[in-house]
Amino acid sequence: MTDKKGSGIFRVIQSVVAAAFGVQSNRNRERDFTEGKPGHFIIAGILFTVIFIIVLISIVNTVLG
Repeated sequence: MTDKKGSGIFRVIQSVVAAAFGVQSNRNRERDFTEGKPGHFIIAGILFTVIFIIVLISIVNTVLG
């Protein structure tokens, strides 16, 4: 999953988190579209969403419980 530019799992995670919170730079977005593999971003996005929902549910249950 790494190429000559150093695009690895850390870069995918960083891009997914930045995009999820709306702080993804244009330069990084263009890099992701030109160098990244779509499947990696789709899987990372789904995992991020599931983890985010679990964390939100846990916080709500802690506050209400």
